[in-house]
Formats: sequence, C-alpha cells, structure tokens
Amino acid sequence: MEVQEPVTAAERKLTITPKALIHQKYGPKARYTIEEVKQSVDNGCPGLIIPQQSRSLYRCCLSLPELSVTSDTFTKKKDAEQSAAKMAVEKLGIQSKPTHLTPQEAWNELVARFSILFSDEFLSSSHPLLGHFRVAFRRVGNLYSMIPLSAIAAYDVKVNNLCKIIDPKAESDPLLVFSFIWKAARMSDSVCTTTAGGFWIWKQGPYSPEALELLMNCDLDSMDTVHIEAVRIPHSIEGNIETFSLEFSGNQYYMDEVAQKLDARDASQLLVSRIVGKASSEMRLYFSAPEYAVTFSDSTADVCSNTDGNASLEPLLNKQASYLSGQAIYGDAILVNVGYAWKSPGLFYENVNLCTYYRMLLSKVPDGHYKLSREAILVAELPTAFTARSNWMAPLPRDLLCMFCRQHRFLEPIFSVQGIDSSETAKEECKKMKLTRPAGDQMPVDTDRVSDKPATFKCEVKILSRRREIILECSSGNTYKKEFDAIQNVALEVLTWFSKYFKQLDMPIENLPSFALDHNVRMHPINFCREFELLVSIYRGKQNYNSRKCTSLGSIYKGRFDPNQDNAVILDDMEGDDSGMFPSHGSLTCINYAVTLRSKEEPIKELIESKDEFEFEIGSGSVIKQLETCVSQLSVNQSARFTTSLPSRDLLLAAAGECTKNLSNISLSNCFLEYSLRVLRVTEPMEERLEQAFFSPPLSKQRVEFAVRHINESNLVSLVDFGCGSGSLLDSLLEHSTTLERIVGVDISCKALTRAAKIIHSKLSKNSVLQDSIKSAVLYDGSITDFDSRLYGFDIGTCLEVIEHMEEDQACLFGDVVLSSFCPRILVISTPNYEYNPILQKSSFPNKEEDSEEKSSTTCRFRNHDHKFEWTRQQFEQWATDLSVRHNYSVEFSGVGGSGDVEPGFASQIAVFRIRSNRAEEKLLENRESACPYRVIWEWNHCSSSAV
Repeated sequence: MEVQEPVTAAERKLTITPKALIHQKYGPKARYTIEEVKQSVDNGCPGLIIPQQSRSLYRCCLSLPELSVTSDTFTKKKDAEQSAAKMAVEKLGIQSKPTHLTPQEAWNELVARFSILFSDEFLSSSHPLLGHFRVAFRRVGNLYSMIPLSAIAAYDVKVNNLCKIIDPKAESDPLLVFSFIWKAARMSDSVCTTTAGGFWIWKQGPYSPEALELLMNCDLDSMDTVHIEAVRIPHSIEGNIETFSLEFSGNQYYMDEVAQKLDARDASQLLVSRIVGKASSEMRLYFSAPEYAVTFSDSTADVCSNTDGNASLEPLLNKQASYLSGQAIYGDAILVNVGYAWKSPGLFYENVNLCTYYRMLLSKVPDGHYKLSREAILVAELPTAFTARSNWMAPLPRDLLCMFCRQHRFLEPIFSVQGIDSSETAKEECKKMKLTRPAGDQMPVDTDRVSDKPATFKCEVKILSRRREIILECSSGNTYKKEFDAIQNVALEVLTWFSKYFKQLDMPIENLPSFALDHNVRMHPINFCREFELLVSIYRGKQNYNSRKCTSLGSIYKGRFDPNQDNAVILDDMEGDDSGMFPSHGSLTCINYAVTLRSKEEPIKELIESKDEFEFEIGSGSVIKQLETCVSQLSVNQSARFTTSLPSRDLLLAAAGECTKNLSNISLSNCFLEYSLRVLRVTEPMEERLEQAFFSPPLSKQRVEFAVRHINESNLVSLVDFGCGSGSLLDSLLEHSTTLERIVGVDISCKALTRAAKIIHSKLSKNSVLQDSIKSAVLYDGSITDFDSRLYGFDIGTCLEVIEHMEEDQACLFGDVVLSSFCPRILVISTPNYEYNPILQKSSFPNKEEDSEEKSSTTCRFRNHDHKFEWTRQQFEQWATDLSVRHNYSVEFSGVGGSGDVEPGFASQIAVFRIRSNRAEEKLLENRESACPYRVIWEWNHCSSSAV
C-alpha cells in the first residue's frame, strides 16, 4: 500500500469545507434539516432463518434562497450536511480561494491581517486577543492602547498558520514568528510600531466610541488579587526546577508580572510558546526575547526566504523547556497556566506545580499515557501483550501510539492492514499476486468466485516526522483473526520498542539498527536521531551532576525498577483468612493499594499514591513485577505490605499530589517505598484466553488439526459436530484441505447456531474451492442426548470440549446415545485434563500420596466457570473404556497440549472411538425407527447453491 502524502497542520486549517463556503455566502440564511432513515441490514446469507436488523442513516436537506438540495444517506449527520453543502456549491458554482498559498501570498495576507485585527469590527468579536485589548485601553500613560507583539504571535491562529507557510521552521521557533510579525506590522498602513524600546503595536488612528464602549462593557475590576503557582525552568541543565507564586489582579496585565519575574523590561519583550498540555488550558511557556538575536530591519526582501541565523542562539537554548513544548525556548522559562480564554471576558488561571510539570514530561514517554490514564504511575506498566479489548484498562495501543506521536510532533501513524487467507492458495496469492488452486490441481481459478474475505490479518505501521521522512516501520510477524487485533498488536510492538529504547538512551548510534531488528522494527537512523537529538542531549547532559540537587529528565525514562533485580518480595503484616480464591494467570484481579515514602533514619511518612480500586490482568505485565508477585500470594480479602527501592525522583514527583512541595525539600538518599494492598476480587479468565496464553498454537487450533488428521487418514466424507456452538470447529475445518463432503452441526443454543450460520454460509457462498468439495451442510437446533435418525451412520462424530459443560449424568447419557444410536464409524471426544490445571493456574501440584478428593478439589479450580465437572486422566479413561465395551467400539487415548509421556499428561485429553469391523455392517443395516426431533436452522445444498 502506498503512503499518502500527509497534509500539514497549516494546510489543513486553511482548507475550506463546502459547509464553510455556504456559511461565508449565506450565513444564517442557510438552513440544514436532518432526516433519519431506517435501513435493513443485509446479513449476506440468503435463506437464513435469522431476523434482519436495521440501522439508522441520515440524509440532509439544505434550503438556500436560490434553491434546495437533498443529500444521499450517510451513517453520520455531519457527512450528510457536508454532502448537501457540496451539492449546493457545485450547482451554484461557488468558487473558493486557493487553499495552498505560496510564501509570498502568505506574506501579503499576513500584512493585511493587521487591518482586521485593529479594526472596529474586531473589537465586537469573541477572539482571545480581546482580553489583551481591554487591558491596553485601561492603561494610562504612553502604553495606552498598545498591544505587545508576543500577544498577537501567541493568540492569533491565522497569523501562526501564515508564518508556517512563509517558513515551515516557524512551527518550532517562536522567535521566527516574532520576527515575521514585527516586519509585517511595520509594512502595514493600519498600525503603528515603536521605533525604539519595546515591541508594541497600536492602531493607526482612533477607534469609534461605539466600538470602545462595547469592548469595555465587561466588568474586570471584580476579580480580587490572586496568587498563582508557576514553575521556573532554568536555562542551565544543572539549575533547580522550582515553583514560585505570581500575583494578579483585575486591572493588572498578567504578562507584566511574568515579564518582571523573567527580568524583562516589559511585556513586549516576552515570547510565548504554543499551548502545552491539554488544548483546553492556557498553559504556556514564557521567556525573554534574546535582544542581540532579534534583528529586525525595515526591508522585507528576504522575508520569504528560509532564515538560518540562529546558530548563535544555541548556547541560550533551554533544552528542558524546548523538549517539553516542542518549540525552541531560549533562556530561563516560566510555565504558567493563565490567559484570556475564548469567549471569556475574565482572566483564566490555574496553579501549576512540580507534579504538573513532571506529569507533562511523563506523557512524552512511550508508556506515559498508559500510566496517567490508569492513574497509577508507580504501579502500572505498559502490558506486554494485547490479550482482549475487555481486559485493556486504558486507551487502546493504537490511541497510545497516536498520542505519543503527537507529543513528539510526528505525523499520525500510518497503519496498513493486509488480509491473508489461511489456505495455501491464498498464501501464494499474497506472495505472487495471482491465484492458483491447491498443489496438484493446475486448473486456473475463476478469480471472481474466490472468497475475498480474508481469514487472518497482518498490519504494518509507519512513523513519519513533520518533514514527512520515515522514522521507523514495524510489521508484526503474527497474524490475527480480526483486523482490529492486528492493528492494536502492531501498535503495542512499536510502543514496547520505544519503551526499551528510552531506557537506554546512551546506546551508540551504530547499535540502533540491530537493536530495532531484534524487535521487528526497521528504523532509519539518520532521521530517527535527528528527531530525538534533543532528548538524548538532555539525558547525556545530566549524567554528571548530583540527581539529588536537580531532577533528571533522563531518569524519568531510564529510572524504572531495574528489570534485572531480584523481584522476590517479602510480605509483611499479612492479614485475613485464606478464602481459597487466588489470582491465576489470565485472571482479572482487583486490589486497593497505597504507596508511602518512608525513611530508614528519619520519621518520614508521605503518601505518594493510592487507589481504592485498581484492576489488572495477571500475567500481562501490566503492573510492576513486585506487585504481581505479592498479589499472586494472596487470596481474596487478604492484605499485606512490602517495600521496594525508590524509582526516579521525577517519577515520584509525577505521582505525588499535594506532597510535591515536601518531596522537593526531602533528601531521598535513605528512603524507600512501602506498598500496602488488599485483594478485593478475582474474575477467572475465559478458558479460550487461558489456553491462548499458554500454548502456541492455541489448544483450540491443535484440536482442529487433530480432527483433520483423522479425517484425511481415514478418507472420511461426512462429519457431525455434537455441541458445535458458534461453529468454531466447522469454520476452522473449512480452512483446511479435507476429504469432507457433508458436514452437520448440532447445538442447543439457537443464538450460537445463528452466529455459526452467518460464518459458515459466508465462507461457502464465496469460495469456489469449498463449493466444489462440500456437497451439503446443515445446522440443527437440538439436544445431543436426543437421537435424530437424520444423523445416523455418519463417518465421524466430534465432540470437542463439550461434555464438561453438562452434568456428569448427562455426559454419560450422551456417550450411550451417540454410540448406540447415532453409530458414527469414528467418534472423537476431548475434555480438559483436570490434573493439568495447577500448571495453568500456577498453583502447586497435588501430592499423589494425598488421596482425599476434598483436599485435591481445593488445590485448583475448573478452567471455566460454566464447567460442571473436569475429569482426571483416570476418570476419563474409565468412562471411555466402559462405553467402548458396552457398545462394541475400540478406544484409543491421546491429547493435545503438553506431552502424554510427561506428568501431568496432555492439557486436553482425547478419546478416539472406532466401530469394530465385525459389528459395523450390522449397525449400519439395522432398521431403526425414524425420529426427527431436531429443528433445521440453516442448510446448504450444493445443487442449488443456496441456503434454505
């Protein structure tokens, strides 16, 4: 799949939609009316006895003075509105301005922009700059009505977008934007600028009294004096990052106070970064414009050319603030959350403390958003695998990767999904881009008749810089049944690799490519190092000074718990009786916990982090190893404590709330962390997910392969699956090359059979290879303990992982009915081996000398909450042997998962019954009473090629 050229942010914001064009011409005269349309959903299975569903679609009617148009139907209302607007634009011939401006055109618009900003009409708008204008007209003396240049540079989005078109470097350099705006202002006939001392702008000529009265109509004097916490980020890496207070009042201009703290002459000397953190806030970095570096001339001859004169500013670069904001910040900087919000006449403000600062740094780490979203910075870890959507307790891996890219100013990740048919035919198709039949049949296939629905999916992701250069690519080596899972897993692979790299930033550049390939990542070293150059320089610059004196940015990446340390923990103060409900591999476990900072020498006890309920999946690596080790030793309602060494100081400050001020004054040399927790509840894992976690390929796939082998070895043509459920076995059998011509499924759940019908019908109706081999297929609703003469004498019967869902007496009844009445030539029955459960659940294996059934039953639990029983090998073999003797069958025992020669045997034990040859003819010819209690849910007939 070709990579499409991404659109830059500036280009995207200047693009005018059809609805915007209509609004520009007609304003409120354009009326949109949305109509909801109910549409039946085609299940794609003609003849299925399945109720059709409906979904809501929307069409839009747009009424204009000249005409009315109605759109087609869409799933989203906004798409219907845009479609109607587009139809109107085309009929009316409305032309939009070119969206891609040249640098010179952007420069001309930038000069013209001042006539709009300093107009009477602008004072009646709701632009964020209006707050700055109100303060300007309250000033007395020579600063009356003057606006600082930095306010326009920071708060007018249109001005910023035009500067980015003039020179893309303006995206990351506020000083360059500052320079462009100053030069444009001096060329404009609408404004005046100072000739010496400060960078102020004001209107050429007076405003109308009506415009001023409307602007000053808001009451700003009512705000009392407030103190706002802010953070100072020093220019030097060795300097202390610290908090201090700013004081504001209703009449005071907040930028004057910030300028004073930065030792700037006045607000006009400030530069302001883009918003840092949440878009809804006003959190920005403020710093003084380097006087000797700001060279403004009256000439604009070179304004449209790329400027590269900032080499002299390199010693002044504030690396920590620059990395935080993604822009070039010079000298000391102040991080403060204050300003005039959109459509708000008053001053917006919120405190910023060290915890805020370090949480913003943490959000730039690959697993930072996962930790922050879980609200468990000291406990949560990015899981090692994406097991199920229901168990992923945070933004999905794809969303996490997108957030990581935004934080580092990359383009959105580009995901390319490839569908792969599991048959050998489709594998060749993917490799050679053509279709052939399976080996041994050279007749060409009609490509129009081959199933276009892939059985599995693979995904590749590419990460691109703002320069549209590829930084890295990752293609997962695994395939997945769902496109969704393929995307999430490849995103998780990239995040995992980034996490490992961030913990060893001092890796030599020559080792990066091989390090990446070890994790299925192909990186472009030059592009990669260019993007992370600032991060690496900060990390390396902090290695040689005392981390207790100054917090280390590098440590927030590398300062995790050492994965090589001994993760065994000693539990203290265990409380509560053993309830017998222990967390097992794959189970969802809910705990409450508190993390406290303690000292070996001083009476320090600071609560750092706590949660009343925190849920995670055992075995997924989603918490620190010490915590999982502790939880695995406790049962529900038990509690305990354990201690660990300190993580990085930065991570502590990111986790701490109100105690950040105390922490900043504490020496951490003799401190440690104390974790106290209680297990609240445990939800057992689903059997299928448990098997997938322990076996590769999963046990379900191994059971299918076992059945396929017996079908092909015996040249069997008819199969009935007793307890087919949602048709997973039948669906999987259709993905293999077999001798089967007739397949039947029986189950007592009509809902499960409905799902099976959709899956199997779709596969049979679209795949010509299957149409040639499968002559008939039927799904019946009925109990497998009831005999139906239509299923008499099939070649093979399967009953895989079904009998344990029945009561034991019903399982015994089924065994008698199937061998005495249905009389298949071969019967394959599988069921869980109870003796294997301790391995799956990581509990101790029962002592063979202990014969007490009661004691054994408390050692481990069933694999599924719906299981009515689970047999040991001895119990299963005794049951199967008795059946074979009573009904003149032979029986062989085997299994999948593990080994039959090593204790405790196979994970799934299997019995294969074969009808004895001296009784086969008699059984097949025996007259039987016709009985048809089963109800046909779905039927496929090859002759008519349709379902009935």
